[in-house]
Amino acid sequence: MTFLVSTPTSDAAWRPDVTVFAPGEVLPNALILQTSTVAGQIDGDAPSVRVAFLDDDDAQFTAEGSEIPEAEPDLAEQLIHTAKITQLVRITNEQYNQTGTANQLSESVARAITRRANTAFVAEPAPVGPAVAPAVGLIGTSGIVDGGVMFDSLDVLTDLLATLQNNLAIPSVILLGPLGWSEMRKMKVGTSYNQTLLGAGTADAEQRLLGLPVVVDPSVPDYSGLVLDKRAVVSAVGPVRVAVSEHAFFSSDSVLLRATWRIGHVVVRPNRIGKFTIVTPGS
Repeated sequence: MTFLVSTPTSDAAWRPDVTVFAPGEVLPNALILQTSTVAGQIDGDAPSVRVAFLDDDDAQFTAEGSEIPEAEPDLAEQLIHTAKITQLVRITNEQYNQTGTANQLSESVARAITRRANTAFVAEPAPVGPAVAPAVGLIGTSGIVDGGVMFDSLDVLTDLLATLQNNLAIPSVILLGPLGWSEMRKMKVGTSYNQTLLGAGTADAEQRLLGLPVVVDPSVPDYSGLVLDKRAVVSAVGPVRVAVSEHAFFSSDSVLLRATWRIGHVVVRPNRIGKFTIVTPGS
């Protein structure tokens, strides 16, 4: 019988495994998973996800027996281009085999990928042509509603929510950076009171504003905030892929740990997303 070299008959070093995880399981704090509508996944820089959506035409009353006018809804589309977030860690075989090292490394890589994904989702600069990815972050997306500067009350945020709702948004979450949330928690019920507007005494303020959950993440620029309707942001999210190899640095007896995650998003209705700023201390 002819000898055949194949993966079923080879030792594991000759066929290193690639482990795939659902992103929600290993990256639960990724903002793209919490605050957008995940439409699917894609693999490769060139392909894109085509997102179809409708701009509704108006309905009207029609008298009995009269001809009903034909509606003309706009069948529109947007493209989601994705980019791959990566991290590569080199470590000696002896260190990799120490108790707890593999788990700690995995957690470190997950944190690093989450931080980069959150920064991209919120504040990534627009790509310079001919590049189309990674997509511009939500803060820099053209057409979103600017609610203005918030001083010592929630009036600016209240007006912004009303504007978004008037644009047919259903706001689902507010994004704030740690410094912005801190300033909002310092707001008092009045100039002569020490009672905070969002919570009193030693009990911490629940992370909600005007009935909406607040997500605090350092990827949001200082003293800035976003009001999102997650239906207005459509994303493509692939699985998190983790691979370990002993081959690249075989001569130094070292191990490589590689992790990748492909993501992308597009704002299909920018007038249903709002941004605001919070006055900085001392202003």
